[in-house]
Amino acid sequence: MPWLQLKAQIPPEHAELLEELLLEEGATAITLQDAHDDPVFEPDRGTTPLWDQTILTGLYDDLEGIHAMLERLAAAWAEHVSDEPCPQIEYELLDDRDWEREWMDDFKPLRMGQRLWIVPSWHEPPDPEAVNLHLDPGLAFGTGTHPTTALCLEWLDTLSVEGALEGIELLDVGCGSGILAIAALKLGVKKAIGTDIDPQALTASRENAERNDIEEQRLTLRYPEQMSGEQFPLVIANILAGPLVELAPVIAAHVANGGRLALSGILSDQADEVMDAYHAQGLIMEEPEYREGWVRLSGQRPA
Repeated sequence: MPWLQLKAQIPPEHAELLEELLLEEGATAITLQDAHDDPVFEPDRGTTPLWDQTILTGLYDDLEGIHAMLERLAAAWAEHVSDEPCPQIEYELLDDRDWEREWMDDFKPLRMGQRLWIVPSWHEPPDPEAVNLHLDPGLAFGTGTHPTTALCLEWLDTLSVEGALEGIELLDVGCGSGILAIAALKLGVKKAIGTDIDPQALTASRENAERNDIEEQRLTLRYPEQMSGEQFPLVIANILAGPLVELAPVIAAHVANGGRLALSGILSDQADEVMDAYHAQGLIMEEPEYREGWVRLSGQRPA
């Protein structure tokens, strides 16, 4: 079945209005994207920033009455915005496609370091003898494709080759899909605790742990407020620079004497601020590792 797609370029102050109007006309999905490919990496808390020019797209399964719909949209716009004309709305028919299958085809197995492979659950491992992490991203972040995740996975793989993961416990702050905690468990960590504020992340982490035959007692999943004063020989947090700075006293407090810390989700120009925040908590920070404008920081608490 073909789909009807409506698309308009609109300034951010009017994006919410047009979105509401398209939904009132029965849109089954709304998408917002940047018209000029300018990234918005880390918004202020409580804000939902949009680009200077936003492309707003509505998708419809009803192909009838497009011209009448456009007239109704223009009339409704005029009722709300008297000083600006309704933006030009383009429309086209889209052939029906298996979007889920196309996305799955784009997600290939990825090698991380010397031993570790990230393998989508619908693929066979390229190297059955490697440490293969079978992953279904579900509704949470963390597929290994983003530089921040890849940097953390490669760091864990290096520690594993050095024998530094065997028999220790790990804390994964902001665990998302569970990829880092599960990878660490498959690389030799004895037990891991993953925390996240999003219940969907905890669900995805549990499902991915089961997919990788991780015993339930080896991976504990909690909300952050359920954490007490435990300390760990290994702490990893792949979130964003703002929360990493704000939570520095909390995260650093979980690093045991002699323990190691890895931080990611940090833009290159944010590295110094994050490093300073953890220096202030008594950790010795190492030189940053850069990739594609992102940074992984690592450090250690003196023994």
